Amino acid sequence: LCAGSLQIFGPVMQILKFRTIEEVIERANDSKYGLAAAVFTRDLDKANFVSQSLRAGTVWINCYDVFGAQAPFGGYKASGNGRELGEYGLEAYVEVKNVSIPAAKAFP
Repeated sequence: LCAGSLQIFGPVMQILKFRTIEEVIERANDSKYGLAAAVFTRDLDKANFVSQSLRAGTVWINCYDVFGAQAPFGGYKASGNGRELGEYGLEAYVEVKNVSIPAAKAFP
């Protein structure tokens, strides 16, 4: 079993040899988990490409374990459903209702 396929917390891909960024992304996404990921790079375009390609609920760029109360937090795949924090975190506490009234028949 490859360490990259488990739900582990810590640096993984930088200790595994790779030839391309696409290979790293494929390995990272080849897991049933997807809570969070961190990308360290000096190349902003590469950071954006990787962060959009990863199937993780949170991606940190050049930092790790940084949370803002306004930002949603939660995982993809088997790492959880729903979100905590931010506006999305409120969805667990509200119910949405749609009421439709035909305009022509609304009120005499």
